[in-house]
Amino acid sequence: MASSLSPPEVPMELHAVNREKLLNSLRAHLSSSSRPSQGFVLLEGGKEQTRYCTDHEELFRQESYFAYLFGVKEPGFYGAIDVASGDSVLFAPRLPAAYAVWLGEIKPLSYFKEIYKVNKVFYTDEIVNVLLDLYKGMGNPLLFLLHGLNTDSSNFSKPAEFQGIENFERDLNTLHPILAECRVIKSDLELALIQFANDISSEAHIEVMRKIRVGMKEYQLESMFLHHTYMFGGCRHCSYTCICATGENSSVLHYGHAAAPNDRTFHDGDMALLDMGAEYHFYASDITCSFPVNGKFTSDQSLIYNAVLDAHDAVISTLKPGINWVDMHKLAEKVILESLKKGNLIMGDVENMMAERLGAVFMPHGLGHFLGIDTHDVGGYLKGAERPKELGLSSLRTSRELLEGMVITVEPGCYFIDALLVPAMENTKTSKFFNHEEIRRFRGSGGVRIESDVRITSDGCINMTKCPRKIEDIEAVMAGAPWTIKKTSVGCVNGGI
Repeated sequence: MASSLSPPEVPMELHAVNREKLLNSLRAHLSSSSRPSQGFVLLEGGKEQTRYCTDHEELFRQESYFAYLFGVKEPGFYGAIDVASGDSVLFAPRLPAAYAVWLGEIKPLSYFKEIYKVNKVFYTDEIVNVLLDLYKGMGNPLLFLLHGLNTDSSNFSKPAEFQGIENFERDLNTLHPILAECRVIKSDLELALIQFANDISSEAHIEVMRKIRVGMKEYQLESMFLHHTYMFGGCRHCSYTCICATGENSSVLHYGHAAAPNDRTFHDGDMALLDMGAEYHFYASDITCSFPVNGKFTSDQSLIYNAVLDAHDAVISTLKPGINWVDMHKLAEKVILESLKKGNLIMGDVENMMAERLGAVFMPHGLGHFLGIDTHDVGGYLKGAERPKELGLSSLRTSRELLEGMVITVEPGCYFIDALLVPAMENTKTSKFFNHEEIRRFRGSGGVRIESDVRITSDGCINMTKCPRKIEDIEAVMAGAPWTIKKTSVGCVNGGI
């Protein structure tokens, strides 16, 4: 299959806008703290990594904060922003002559100044002298360095290091929360890239739907997706490791890792849960489709699928600025529980089920997460904010109220996970809710997840993902019906038969 899409040009203005946003926020913070707007924001870009002790270099992907501010795809750079003047400065590695033999042309500094649209470019071994020369204030220049907690990974950002840093005052506390919050609200230029990543990924998911056949290996589905997004979208990187789970594997939330490498042969009657998203110019997509590998839903598969779809649609129809994300998670849980009750899998009062956190037995993960330069994008928990502690809610990657310009995933799911079901069915507080005979039929069937990427507008939201979702549409597409992914501007999203 060919594609109606082609990779868009990426304007470096995008990163200039990001730098301006940071400067405005940082200056406002310094002013409110009665501190002078002087010094330099200094970030160290990513370095190439080799595979353990070998000389095999892993495919490089830029550190995300550095990518956000400068858009530099090469390793070994530093970047600075003069807080007083607003000037941006890149520092490129001084490459050895042998580079030209093995890795290609050694670009002059003027090349990087032109391509990345910064004010000045020097070599990394000139950082000390350049920053001292540029500084117009009194005393030693102050460096605002990036150091802070990523609330998804519990890892800390690594502040820049270089020889001669002792000549500078260093602030390790101010920059991180301000820069992380800048990343939460996307500009129109950022939204356009996220939309393209969604368009090409939606198209690739549909291609997999069309080509899937009983008896294939899961990794063949991954291969189809990766080929399509690279061949037609220029997406060399994936946003995360592809999850291509079929049958019982679809109840493994982060299947696809090295110990479970998408290698099962799937059979007639299996459900597939495919969580795959391409990355374009650092910006991610994150899409999950669930469907029967033979192209036809059974009544049991329809029951679980529609329970999740109803939750997905209920949340999206509610999203707008001011809505609390914890409330949306609870809404999704409630809709799924109501559907399962209607399907006779569970019984009793749904409000009582909610009070006993029964929803977390079927959906143990959070409803979604911010999306941007990282799949699990930063800013989910503001400094001082506490995670909810209740079962299921503790997995939420944010508890914030939504703001215009946020991009967030909506990914409800319903899974039959023995490690959760068995204890809940034996627990005196929750056992009464289960129709044990009916539940037994579903054990081992896996699970369903439906995930779309949504941007919050001034009065609602727009779903950026364009995959077929209704059962009749999925079955039609899998039988060969057309489904067009139309190229759209940020303000217009369409797709359909």
